[in-house]
Amino acid sequence: MKVEGRWRRSIERADDGGAVVVLDQTRLPYAIAWLELADLAGAARAIRDMHVRGAPLIGATAAYGVALAMRADATDAALAAACATLAATRPTAINLRWALDRMRGALAPVAVGARAAAALVAAAQICDEDVAQCEAIGRHGLALIRAAAARRPGQPVRVLTHCNAGWLATVDWGTALAPIYMAHEAGVPVEVWVEETRPRNQGMLTAWELAQHGVPHTVIADNAGGHLMQQGLVDLCIVGTDRTTKNGDVCNKIGTYLKALAAHDCGVPFYVALPSPSIDWTVGEPAEIPIEERAGDEVRWVAGRDAAGAPARVEVVPPGSPVGNPAFDVTPRRLVTGLITERGTTAASAAGLAALFPEHAAR
Repeated sequence: MKVEGRWRRSIERADDGGAVVVLDQTRLPYAIAWLELADLAGAARAIRDMHVRGAPLIGATAAYGVALAMRADATDAALAAACATLAATRPTAINLRWALDRMRGALAPVAVGARAAAALVAAAQICDEDVAQCEAIGRHGLALIRAAAARRPGQPVRVLTHCNAGWLATVDWGTALAPIYMAHEAGVPVEVWVEETRPRNQGMLTAWELAQHGVPHTVIADNAGGHLMQQGLVDLCIVGTDRTTKNGDVCNKIGTYLKALAAHDCGVPFYVALPSPSIDWTVGEPAEIPIEERAGDEVRWVAGRDAAGAPARVEVVPPGSPVGNPAFDVTPRRLVTGLITERGTTAASAAGLAALFPEHAAR
C-alpha cells in the first residue's frame, strides 16, 4: 500500500539481500522508520515487542526469521532451535505456528548446504501468497460493501472496524481493510469508524494507513461503537482475527466480542475477514485457544506526543493498583454474520468452512 506516496510492503528484503526490513510499528503514527532484521534474535524480538504485529505479518516475519537463522547455521538442530525460539514469541496468532510448520516442511528434505537459499525462497512464497489471499479477501468483501451501498443510494457506506487488520497487519492489502481499500479505489463512497483499541491503540495504526491512502475515516473511543450502532450510523462491521476455530469462533483483539454483541443487538452485520492460515483446524472450541496475557504497563502507561510535539509517556493508573491485560477475546460464531476468506464469504460454522476448504476439513 502507500507510504508517503510510495507503494511498499510491510516486510521486504533489504537492498543487499542479506536481511529484511519491516516498518517499525512502535514508531507509528508519529514517525515512519524501517527496522532492519539481520538475524534470528532480531526477528524474534520484532515479533515479541510488537515492532511487527497482526497474525499474517507475524507469520511472514517468523518465516524470514527462520531464513535468517539458516544463514548462520542450517543444521537440523539449528532449524529446530530457530522454530522453537520464534514459536515462543507470541502464543495466540495461529499464523505463527502455521508459518513455522510450513518452513520446517519445506526445509527438512533439503540438504544442509542448500537450506539458506531454499529458506529465502520459502519465506518469499509465504509473503506472496499472503498478498494474493488478502487481495482475494478484498474482492469478496467489496461485494458486501457494494450491497450496502445499494441499500443507501448516494450515501457513503459506514464501516466500523476494531484493532488494525490492514496493510500493517499483513504483507499487503490487509484483511478487514482490503475491502475498504478496494471500495475506495472503485469509487464506492466509504467512511470508516476507527476504534482506538486500547491498550495498544492499534486503531491509530488503522487511522494512519487510511490517511496514507486517502480513505475518509474518524477515530472514536472504543466505548462509542455501540452508541453509533444504536443511532443507525454503522452499516456493517468488519474485523480481522488472529485465530479462528474450525467451527467458526473468532479470536481477535480484546474488545471485539463487545462490538459483536452490540452489532447483534442492533441488527448490524458483523463480518470477520481472514486468510485460511488464520484458521486453526486442530481447535474446535474457544476454550482451547491460548489467550495472551501481556504486561500491565501497556495499560498503566499511555504513549503519545505532548503539546509541543515531543514524545511523551504518561501514567494513567493509580500507583499500586494491580493491572490485568488480556490481549484477545473470543467472539462466538453465533454472533458472526459471515467469514470473508480468499475463497469467498461463508457462514461462521464448521459446515461453512468445510465447504470452502474441504482439503482441511477432511483431515
